[in-house]
Amino acid sequence: MALIKSISGIRGTIGGQVGEALTPVDTVKYAAAYGTYIKQKKGADAKVVIGRDARISGPMISKLVSATLQGLGIDVVDTQLAATPTVELAVAEEEADGGIIITASHNPGQWNALKLLNEAGEFLSAEAGAEILKIAETGEFDFSPSNKLGTYLVADDYTQKHIDKILALPEVDVEAIRQRNFKIAIDCINSVGGIAVPMLLEALGVEHIEKFYCEPTGAFKRNPEPLPENLNYICSKIEHGFYDLGIVVDPDVDRLVLIQENGLPFGEEYTLVAIADYILNLRGGGNTVSNLSSSQALQNVTEKHGGSYTAAAVGEVNVVQVMKQTDAVIGGEGNGGVIFPKLHYGRDALVGIALFLTHLAKFGKPISQLKATYPHYHISKNKIELTPEIDMEGILKAIQKKYASMPVNTTDGVKVTFGKEWVHLRKSNTEPIIRIIAESHSQVTAEHLAFKLIEDIREIIKPRV
Repeated sequence: MALIKSISGIRGTIGGQVGEALTPVDTVKYAAAYGTYIKQKKGADAKVVIGRDARISGPMISKLVSATLQGLGIDVVDTQLAATPTVELAVAEEEADGGIIITASHNPGQWNALKLLNEAGEFLSAEAGAEILKIAETGEFDFSPSNKLGTYLVADDYTQKHIDKILALPEVDVEAIRQRNFKIAIDCINSVGGIAVPMLLEALGVEHIEKFYCEPTGAFKRNPEPLPENLNYICSKIEHGFYDLGIVVDPDVDRLVLIQENGLPFGEEYTLVAIADYILNLRGGGNTVSNLSSSQALQNVTEKHGGSYTAAAVGEVNVVQVMKQTDAVIGGEGNGGVIFPKLHYGRDALVGIALFLTHLAKFGKPISQLKATYPHYHISKNKIELTPEIDMEGILKAIQKKYASMPVNTTDGVKVTFGKEWVHLRKSNTEPIIRIIAESHSQVTAEHLAFKLIEDIREIIKPRV
């Protein structure tokens, strides 16, 4: 059982003991803390938008959250089954005071989470998150009497509204996409992408859509994180040559992963790289941002167009903050998360699909040939289970000391750069693990760098376990 409280919200496994998982009691506790925080800022007449992915536990958690907010006198607008970026847009459209997205994103099906939003439909700052956790621990909730309970309204048309906003973007060329007559296979992990992605593709003029795992039942048929090792099924379908590309999203549709016409992954790191290339070329340059664990290919492409690249700490809220500071025209994270601020400041696989298909349509050649135009890097992504005995701070200090002669970045964990290669070590915000990510022009070298850091960690923790 696990319960994680971080800048990414309140996340845990379903079932188990109170305080050790995302139980109904814990759900009410943190929803009440968030609602109390909203009331302290807004006062009376507060409004919060909620929505969820298709996880089996989603309806239960959603009812608990909405009832708790209503009990605090807060009006609830329920978008029901909706992508994370759709809920974010709904907060702004409704002029609400905040939002709660009920999704554990890429985590396995036994997990769920409360992702907390501010009045702009963006993730809360670390300071706001800390304030909510403090309220939760004090338990000082002031619930409303029966004549002042919040209202409940269903607004299940926001997926269409989201798509309409995407179609209205001048950077999205529906006619160019229609003329290419793409044949596309999609894998939506039996979650809300199974609703939103086909709707979007049809609106973009795509007539040939092969759907895999598109029933929003929450019965995930594979590990939901869209990594190459989890995508063998759709890759095997595409490799026979019947499709122009494949599209894969995670359960809450904020990450976009592409498959080439030959069945090989385009590379989740290259989703943002390719879309940034299109936007920068269209604009004649501009600034970009991604996190410290993302490929340096984005920096290469940005500088090619005369722009400036900045790396942020991992976490959408951190990337958005730096994007605003640098006036970035596009940014995101190397896990397939694309943030296009002209639409909104949030990772959005749907706008990513529309922009990428426009780019590919105008390129006029297969997706594999588009991939060949970008700098060639390999990333090795690894993890170690984080047990209570492991002193994370001690590990970071020891690694920093060991590689003190190399360029070391401690903005988020420890990132060591070896010439044109790097390795990044940090504690995950979303899972009880240590992430070790390395990049090089060679897959073997990237894996060697990651393995070297893993061995270093094992040596450091050996005396302590």
